[in-house]
Amino acid sequence: MMASFMSYFGAGRKDPKQTARDAIVGLRQQLQMIEKKEEYLQRKIEEETKKSRANAVSNKAVALAALKRKKVTEGELDRLAGTRLQLEMQVNTLESANLNAETMAAMKKASDALKVIHGNLTIDKVDATMNQVNEQRELASDIADALANPMYSGMDMDEDELAADLEELQQEVLNDRLNEADHAPVHLPPNVTRVEDKTRRPSVAEDDEEEQLKQLQAEMAM
Repeated sequence: MMASFMSYFGAGRKDPKQTARDAIVGLRQQLQMIEKKEEYLQRKIEEETKKSRANAVSNKAVALAALKRKKVTEGELDRLAGTRLQLEMQVNTLESANLNAETMAAMKKASDALKVIHGNLTIDKVDATMNQVNEQRELASDIADALANPMYSGMDMDEDELAADLEELQQEVLNDRLNEADHAPVHLPPNVTRVEDKTRRPSVAEDDEEEQLKQLQAEMAM
């Protein structure tokens, strides 16, 4: 049994994972055997206890022999309990070591994957790329601002001078309209002669002139 148990720790095994798994399996099998042995010893202790009680008065020699066998069995049970504790500690140690090995292997794979993803990237290259990105973003923002502003946004204009020029232009247009109205021909209905006196009604030309003046003022007010 010991040779079979020690075979799990043979030096010929090359796979650490398989070696750890085999060792854990062997230890658990040994623990099961110890537990069965403990159950047998516990039943034997109970039997010897009953025998010593039954013969304590009627047959002291038998009772004394039963007590001796009980004491020996209890000592063997205590030694098995110590062995079982050692095996359980080894199982826990191996399981923790196996978990650590699996964790390290997973971390190693993750590290290798990160190396492949990053390739030849360095922090200096990343910083240089980000600087270029920021420069292009600022350039795009400046271009957008330039396209959004009117062409004359940078010119220094005098608002009072512009208002005076507009007023002068309005006056010129008004004078031109009035001159056109003065020279427009007046068409009178047949058999109607022009009568000029102080109380005459406004002529058609005057009505046209007044209407054009109102229209011009309305247009300028818009």
